[in-house]
Amino acid sequence: MTIICPGCNSQAMRVFDFHGQEVDSCTQCGGIWFDSGELNGALSVADNGNSNVGIENALGENLGVSSRKCSHCQCNMQHYYLMDDFQIEVDVCHSCTGVWIDEHEREKVVQSPRVRAALELLNQKTSVKTWLFQFLLQMPIEYNLKTKTKPWVTYALLALNIIIFFAYGYSEPATVWVFDHFAMQPSLVMQGQQVMPLLSHMFLHGDIIHLLGNMYFLYVVGDNLEDAIGHSRFLAVYLLCGFAAAFAQIASDPTSAIFMVGASGAIAGLFGMYLLWFRHASLTFMFVIYQKKLSPMVFFAIWLLLNLFGAWAAEGGVAYWAHIGGFVAGLIIGLSLKARVMSANPILALLNSPEVKVSR
Repeated sequence: MTIICPGCNSQAMRVFDFHGQEVDSCTQCGGIWFDSGELNGALSVADNGNSNVGIENALGENLGVSSRKCSHCQCNMQHYYLMDDFQIEVDVCHSCTGVWIDEHEREKVVQSPRVRAALELLNQKTSVKTWLFQFLLQMPIEYNLKTKTKPWVTYALLALNIIIFFAYGYSEPATVWVFDHFAMQPSLVMQGQQVMPLLSHMFLHGDIIHLLGNMYFLYVVGDNLEDAIGHSRFLAVYLLCGFAAAFAQIASDPTSAIFMVGASGAIAGLFGMYLLWFRHASLTFMFVIYQKKLSPMVFFAIWLLLNLFGAWAAEGGVAYWAHIGGFVAGLIIGLSLKARVMSANPILALLNSPEVKVSR
């Protein structure tokens, strides 16, 4: 019997081994026809983290009648999403119980069990516990992928900042001496009298609240970024964003003699990279008592608007231009590295595809 390709209507269908299953594949358009059970069998053998896949029996939303005809009985097939949250479109024949997948969907379908497992993490709902945490501490909760590696650089930065602060932070004479020698003053940098403070200011904080706020956000975004680009590169981009933040603050007021301290500028750079690489993540935002999961795009847009308003209003005590400069540096670095990061992290790339729908 001649088998007609549902994708291009050619008669170029040939038997093809696909992860241990003998399936029919079109030599012209590259699509694959799976008889009943063959898709489950192939995905259960493929390297995708699941050895017992039952996706044929749990497809997503039915999108109606397809324009394509079954390769065996020539009946019009039904159009489905592979999963409701991973909207790869497949065609199913209810008469022959077969499934048709186009060539460009092949690898996404193979890795769909990993995507399903990731979405279970990302789509968790907020709880009373997370509400209480944010209500009491006013800090967001992150919903993101678990890291594959230990974020040793993030941990080291946390420890270093905390140790340095407690070495001077509760002694006024020690604080005065440390700030005089290691805090950055734009006017002195412009006069060529400061070099080391361009680096050392990133590891100093004005008070315990300043320290805890910065360290919390470093902990939230740092682990995933370090996991994505590696330990040494993560440290390099962290410091680079810190330098960019310092120069942005200097440029905003080169005659200022106000001390500038804190990791905020470097961490703002991490925000920019996180926004570009982890668009599927969620960060909770609380308005009085209402807690809502937001995309990084929305969350950091609010953060950026607050900083722009602070810079425009010239509110003292906060280096708003350092935050903005660090964030812009992070966006530039994030864009320049994005293709490499996605290539090295296939699941991250899949989660950035438009077919993925995250519940918030």
